[in-house]
Amino acid sequence: MTTASGVEYVPRVCVERIDALGERRTSFMVVGHTLPPSATVDGLLGLDFLRGRRVVLDFRNGAIVVD
Repeated sequence: MTTASGVEYVPRVCVERIDALGERRTSFMVVGHTLPPSATVDGLLGLDFLRGRRVVLDFRNGAIVVD
């Protein structure tokens, strides 16, 4: 995985199901990477999850819309 600070070698695993932003994916490949506790997030969604969808980030109203 390429990050802002360089290349990290991380495992890829298949998760049975992932539900996020009103979307569901099954048998979905993800990368396993540790985030620091200070990140205060549960995980990150990448372009592979969002590909093929229209995504609107509404910062003013604190909303994400996925079509």
